[in-house]
Amino acid sequence: MPPTTAPTAPATRSPRSTGAAILDLLLPHHRTTDRTTAPPTPEAFPLQLRLITDFVRAGEPVTFTLPGFPCKSPNPAKVLGHLPDQAERLSLRFLHALCADIERIHPPGARIVICSDGHLFGDLIRVPDAHIDAYADRLRLLMAESAPERLSLFGLRDILGDLPYDTKRARVHDRYAPPLDTLRAEIRTDAATRALYRGITRFLVDDTADFTGTRSALQRECRGRAYGVIQRSRAWGSIVAEHHRRAVRLSIHPQPVGGPKFGIRLLDAPDAWTTPWHAAALRRADGTWTLLPRARAARLGRLVLRDGRPSHFEQERYPRQGPVTAKVVPGV
Repeated sequence: MPPTTAPTAPATRSPRSTGAAILDLLLPHHRTTDRTTAPPTPEAFPLQLRLITDFVRAGEPVTFTLPGFPCKSPNPAKVLGHLPDQAERLSLRFLHALCADIERIHPPGARIVICSDGHLFGDLIRVPDAHIDAYADRLRLLMAESAPERLSLFGLRDILGDLPYDTKRARVHDRYAPPLDTLRAEIRTDAATRALYRGITRFLVDDTADFTGTRSALQRECRGRAYGVIQRSRAWGSIVAEHHRRAVRLSIHPQPVGGPKFGIRLLDAPDAWTTPWHAAALRRADGTWTLLPRARAARLGRLVLRDGRPSHFEQERYPRQGPVTAKVVPGV
């Protein structure tokens, strides 16, 4: 799902019209659960249009923040391992191409700050901090390979240095997270927050692979963790806004049209919630890509290795025997 090729901006284009043209590049990739009768226009996103126009008027690169790329899911039925693979590689390639398209109509270009929140949630989602560090280190290498001048990584280390991760989590929670009683009251009275809480609970249940108790016990345990996930998610949103005040806020989750965040789809997937770090990449027989849980992708395609590690799956017209290597897959 590559970005569309952007036209060159006319010299006489106003900052607002250039801002609208930039926003128009994002619209084909808008991720939302809204049911609209017609595709939205840039004017349906007044906040994003104003922020982008401000960068254009100042002659500066448009800065986007994208919370995400935390770590791989701990469920081996979903992913190929704890390190970034072809799913992340394709996603970074997409973001790089999007910045390149923006540069064609706004020469200062664009920058995307990936706000990696893995350590903030590691204890709640049951992922070791060592795995999160390894994921982030590999992600930086992939970014350096594709677009070091356009993509950067922002995380807890940037604001709290080398403190122990438990200390970092506690400090962020104490300073930024809403009180638990306040959140519980909101869940009881606000339908959207209640739906979010239930969705996160289901997600935590689905992501848990090694629980030895009953299903009902797992659900109770995940309901407790879901409160913490929402608290820290809001805390991280406040931190990102505090450190990147002028940035246009992107989200890998579906967002309503005209909301404060612009939901963006990084890769094709069967639903609006699948992310590269909760799935494996499958290259279809026609050359297009999609994201699927590992177990499902393995039924549809053959495993491809890259540098000796599992990378993705490939759907073939003529089945082979055994795993293949990346060198036999043109363009990967």
